[in-house]
Amino acid sequence: MSSPTPYDHLVRLAFDPGISPKGGGLPGLEVLRSVVSSLNLFCIVAVAGALAISLGVWAWGHHTGGHQAESNGKKGALVCVGAALGLGAVNGIIAFFTALGSHIR
Repeated sequence: MSSPTPYDHLVRLAFDPGISPKGGGLPGLEVLRSVVSSLNLFCIVAVAGALAISLGVWAWGHHTGGHQAESNGKKGALVCVGAALGLGAVNGIIAFFTALGSHIR
């Protein structure tokens, strides 16, 4: 048996447990995908409604001189645009970071 070196703890940290994503391991994967896809669509429709309301509040505040309403309408519109961007890009974001994480050694 060799004597311990100062780098033995790094060797233990680099242990590969051999875990990777595998389709078909648990029942109900297709049902879960369907539920998540439906939830994504529901959220996109809700964001579209919230955007319409925010734009209406923005316009109403602008035309009536209500600076607080105008400001809140602008903030709501920006939040809705960001939410729509995130909901539309969810597959790409997950795929990007999953691929990025798989390259870490």
